[in-house]
Amino acid sequence: MNGKSKIKKLSIQQARKLVLHAQKVYPTKKTGSALNSTLASLEHLGYIQIDTISVVQRAHHHTLWNRNPRYANKHLDQLIANKQVFEYWSHAAAYLPITNYRYSLPRKHAYKSGKEKHWYSPDKKLIKSVLERISEEGPLMAKDFENTGKKKGDWKTKPTKQALEHLFMQGDLMISKRVNFHKVYDLTERVLPKGVNTTPPTTEEYAKFLIVSYLKANGIGQAAEMSYLLRNTKPFILTMLQQMLENNEVIEVNANNQKYFVLPDALSLLNKPLQRSKLKILSPFDNLLIQRKRMKVLFDFDYLIECYVPEAKRKFGYFSLPILWDGRLVARMDCRTDRKLGLLHIHHLALESWLKKTDAFALALCKELVPFLTFNGCDSLKVHKITPNTYKSELSSILSKKINLIQ
Repeated sequence: MNGKSKIKKLSIQQARKLVLHAQKVYPTKKTGSALNSTLASLEHLGYIQIDTISVVQRAHHHTLWNRNPRYANKHLDQLIANKQVFEYWSHAAAYLPITNYRYSLPRKHAYKSGKEKHWYSPDKKLIKSVLERISEEGPLMAKDFENTGKKKGDWKTKPTKQALEHLFMQGDLMISKRVNFHKVYDLTERVLPKGVNTTPPTTEEYAKFLIVSYLKANGIGQAAEMSYLLRNTKPFILTMLQQMLENNEVIEVNANNQKYFVLPDALSLLNKPLQRSKLKILSPFDNLLIQRKRMKVLFDFDYLIECYVPEAKRKFGYFSLPILWDGRLVARMDCRTDRKLGLLHIHHLALESWLKKTDAFALALCKELVPFLTFNGCDSLKVHKITPNTYKSELSSILSKKINLIQ
């Protein structure tokens, strides 16, 4: 695509700076309530991925805590109860701002019309029965239904659970709340707040929404990234990008020998300094990291979540947390909490081979581990393995001055 002016070239450092500022991974001091700050973070990012893994605080809590130091785990439940946030699908299961509800409708309509196939074959009679029961009895969980058939699929999901998911994905049901992380389903019309726009967007409106929301949250982007795991959206995103480029609503830039798009106002972020000395321990499902190919190209960080890899083949650990420092992804830390003992295990801390400022990194890590321990309900730490091994004594010495380090 060619704009009206010469394509602006960004250094890789400038590209990273735009991404990190747009992601707001370094939080600024905010006024107002902590709950409103959480909502503002979620609205800016566009979604927060939900995950069940709880070896440390779950990803949806972890991601928001990194943007809002005053975050409390009860915030998401409160925002759901306040009908300011709802659950649906982004590229995966996610919390979404209710202000974006109408942009969930294209996927819902695609499932309902059969254009989009669910991962379970529909049992129409059971689906009708489940919907009628919730309509008559009110909100119900999967466990409220008797298991009347064989469980199917990789997770052995019972048929009524499959029916609930069908109704949820096609928009007849919404999740009104969770109880001990179990979904409570109710009719959409009983969950949606009054005044929410339920007009399906046109193809052009939907494309523009996907483009603008992605670029606001991510700084720079390509069509393939904007359409990530959003089936059949890339063609109309490409068409809209061309139109927006001609109207000067986006600018084309070159970074690391690749073409990206950016919102015109975003380039002013290059004048804003980064908090490079601040270290952040990130969730594997953090919005910054979720597209692995993008992280490899822009941050030279080759990352894989190894919880899905057989233990014998793991290189870094079950659930290694990427570490951001000095504007780069410099390490990964495989952690697990023992909540009964209040102990955080670092099973493996692996530094990138090129990292040289290890003393400054250790000080920054130590400073961030203090609130990270508190966030995870721990008051002590045990380090099992560090790569390179020669760094273990240096790091342990620094950590022991600030943290209750168990040898």
